[in-house]
Amino acid sequence: MPYLEREGDVFVVYLGSEGQADSENRFHPDWIDAFHGLLDQVEASEGPAALVTTASGKFYSNGLDTDWLFGNLDKMHGYLDRVHSIYTRLLTFPLPTVAAVNGHAFGAGAMLATAHDFRVMRADRGFWCLPEVHLGMPFTVGMNALLTERLTNQVCVQAMTAGHRFAADEAITAGIVDAKADADVLLKSAIERAGALAANRKPNLPVIKRSLHAKALAGLATPTTPENLAFAPG
Repeated sequence: MPYLEREGDVFVVYLGSEGQADSENRFHPDWIDAFHGLLDQVEASEGPAALVTTASGKFYSNGLDTDWLFGNLDKMHGYLDRVHSIYTRLLTFPLPTVAAVNGHAFGAGAMLATAHDFRVMRADRGFWCLPEVHLGMPFTVGMNALLTERLTNQVCVQAMTAGHRFAADEAITAGIVDAKADADVLLKSAIERAGALAANRKPNLPVIKRSLHAKALAGLATPTTPENLAFAPG
């Protein structure tokens, strides 16, 4: 389960369980609940503050918990709506947010990074990738809205129809991430970036974010149904 630490004005949410360096940090329903619970704790704080998410080891997040999903296909649409709730929460979060992408960010995990205000990616290893086209999986209305509103059209074409793997330098050029850092200073770099924005925690910040991301939020608010998700497992 994810856990929370704090460094000065910056809250750091670690996506994986403490002591498990190479967890894939997939979105099990219990993980989603725990993540929201940590964000509740951060929101309940007072004064200047910012949020960083990161993980340890090889993965930032591998996204959907496909083992759970394929074992619970009758709950698929509600589950995907819960995944959307993570993105909505981050897009409108009342603190500045920075993703420290320490390793692979695939599928819904790549979208998690994309839902932050800013992203810093590990320089030497790890990819940001949307492999859905190779897996025969569609994008939900909400996922499509998030990606197409946050990235340029041609980057979406390359990412969504080709499943291209973006390393740090290419991801910066594409506008997927904002900066890179070596592994040993990645988190420090993200915390410094977030800390410099902590004073922007004011009542108008979420108002600005909701207006800025209105189209993405409208897509994410669209319930997932069999009619708008032509999903054929296997």
